[in-house]
Amino acid sequence: MIKQDATGYRTFPEKNIVVDLVITGGGLSGVCAAITAARQGLKVALVQDRSVLGGNASSEVRLWILGATSHMGNNNRWAREGGLVDEILVENTYRNPEGNPVIFDMILLDKVTQEPNITLLLNTTVYEVEKKNDEEISALRAYCSQNQTEYLLKAPLFIDASGDGVVGFLSGAAFRMGAEKREEFGELFAPSAEYGELLGHSLYFYSKDTGRPVKFTPPAFALDDITKVPRYRSFNAREYGCKLWWIEYGGRLDTVHDTETIKWELWKVVYGVWDHIKNSGEFPEAENLTLEWVGMIPGKRESRRFEGDYMMRQQDVVEQRTHEDAVAFGGWSIDLHPADGVFSEKPGCNQWHSKGIYQIPYRSLYSRNIRNLLLGGRTISASHVAYGSTRVMATSAHVTQAAAMAAVICKEKSILPADIITNGHTKELQQRLLQTGQYIPGLLYQSPLDHTATASITASSELVLKEFPGQPLLKPLSVSTAQMIPLPAGKVPVMAFHAEAEAPGTLEVELRVSSKNGNHTPDETLARQTLAIQPGRNCLQLQFDADMKEAGYAFVTFFKNPEVKLHFTNKRVTGLLSVFNTVNKAVSNFGKQTPPEDIGMDAFEFWCPQRRPEGHNLDFRLPEGLHAFSAENIRNGVERPTTQPNAWVADWNDPNPAITLQWKEAKKISAIELFFDTDYDHPMESVLMTHPETVMPFCVQAYRVKDGAGNILFEKKNNYQAFNRLQLPEPVHTDKLVIEVEHPSADVPAAVCAVRCY
Repeated sequence: MIKQDATGYRTFPEKNIVVDLVITGGGLSGVCAAITAARQGLKVALVQDRSVLGGNASSEVRLWILGATSHMGNNNRWAREGGLVDEILVENTYRNPEGNPVIFDMILLDKVTQEPNITLLLNTTVYEVEKKNDEEISALRAYCSQNQTEYLLKAPLFIDASGDGVVGFLSGAAFRMGAEKREEFGELFAPSAEYGELLGHSLYFYSKDTGRPVKFTPPAFALDDITKVPRYRSFNAREYGCKLWWIEYGGRLDTVHDTETIKWELWKVVYGVWDHIKNSGEFPEAENLTLEWVGMIPGKRESRRFEGDYMMRQQDVVEQRTHEDAVAFGGWSIDLHPADGVFSEKPGCNQWHSKGIYQIPYRSLYSRNIRNLLLGGRTISASHVAYGSTRVMATSAHVTQAAAMAAVICKEKSILPADIITNGHTKELQQRLLQTGQYIPGLLYQSPLDHTATASITASSELVLKEFPGQPLLKPLSVSTAQMIPLPAGKVPVMAFHAEAEAPGTLEVELRVSSKNGNHTPDETLARQTLAIQPGRNCLQLQFDADMKEAGYAFVTFFKNPEVKLHFTNKRVTGLLSVFNTVNKAVSNFGKQTPPEDIGMDAFEFWCPQRRPEGHNLDFRLPEGLHAFSAENIRNGVERPTTQPNAWVADWNDPNPAITLQWKEAKKISAIELFFDTDYDHPMESVLMTHPETVMPFCVQAYRVKDGAGNILFEKKNNYQAFNRLQLPEPVHTDKLVIEVEHPSADVPAAVCAVRCY
């Protein structure tokens, strides 16, 4: 029993927590940062003001996680973000292919609580900053309403991944809200005051079919004049969840301090929309539908952007500018929305894509005036226009992983974030990130500690692709189609495709490449042929009079002709992909991007893959053989297809695929890192959408590692992750390692993207 005498007043109990790094914000960005830092040995406090992790991706908001892959609706091939972002998306696809947001909550909690170095504080709001001096934070004060406890969080380093930038704001960090004028950075896409300077919030709802008629009586506050929402003419009863992204409001208000006002306006719209669907009589298909869930908090797009030593701008995105301190990448379109949101007569979004992914510099990830504050999530240093691309969740989380690794280096070297650049530690930061699978365009992983660099590498077989085994699939050429083939520099080899037709005709074929190596926008035509098609089966011999200036992907492009059927194949191979000149309105892809001349965006065509089970490769023959799958690829420093597949692929008929690393003298090996192919082209949307597989078809699921004496050092079955780090119980001394793998299936040969030994 507790009994206390009357007193003048009481205070809540206070707990002091002293760690190496405090991360404010438990969205995807904060989660990825916390795990990244914790696995590197830092003691981390992760402070989240909600009851679940995930932020906009959580069950409270239910927005799918997207980034550079953009629903497979742009030309960014193999562009899914790496590191913890990838690990979590792969895990969710394995456990939760249906996209249940509650299960995704569980997965994030599971990931965080498995890390002993993380102290997780849920339902805990940061409300005050204590400072060591004008330029440094010493502690944060926070309060948890659930246990009525105050916390004093002390650390030498802080990451603000709170979305609205609560720590940056309270600490006095320089920030901006709204849009820069066109003249400040020369950004031609900078919006006018009439369009608006801020993106709004969105609120979603879910419906459910009960199997019997359901009535709906709207609340008194529901919007009663649906014509105030110009989009009401295109309402339907089938869309729910984040497909309702256009239910947006608040761009004319203060998107921080007016959030509750914005939320109420969105509730009015949501219940008004549902009232219209249920009671207007225009949607008989909604008779059995009930309103299952409505968001309690809005998903925020934009508020404060903090100033770092570099502010990203439109040109960084469109021109794909390179930075010596690149630590992450983006690839979502520059996506601006009218400030009036759902009440605007303008389209709900104004999206323009770049021709490929772009680098994000470290100088944008720390405050220019608060010396121990790193920036994460959507608070990073970017103009309003560039922010239209960097703000999306997968990009934000990828960036925050880099901020967390920077904190690791700062702790180890007793320096502050900006010192990483001034003291010459940028390359170390990049290499530490690359080691964890954090892809940084244009950079290679190289470590003097990796024994793979000095090994003699052999394989039981190497795929030399001359033709696909098995029977072909016949599909009409109903849309223009291209096969991406990784070719070496030099003369383009002779190749053959097959077509069938019922009547004579012609077929137009082009050989295309990207004008920028590393992009996958086929905007440069090297050669063109017009082929005569005869009734029946046609063997199409393609002998292009062209040269590849450098190794890269060639697009053998067949233009639309529904009267012709091409031969495809069920076989899939790491680094081979077919693409189609199709439309994906969800990301403003209408087959070709044709922007106004005065907004600083490029015109080009979209050539995108199809989601499995579609997206079959074209069945081609290459008499010289495609020599792109060498065992040497496992140490080239890249773990995903870029200009080449960057993987060892075994021959189809190899019964026991294996790769061997041999040294002249025994090496002491304590850890082994393996990278497999989890299909970086698949977006793996976290909620709402379903996925055709739980394990990516290219991923090696069973493998074993042996030493020179044949002892099994490690064996695994049921693998589905790309990055496998094997920490051996005791170091071994051996002059040979053998990695035996099993083919994922009869249709997909085994592939290994990287092997490292330390």
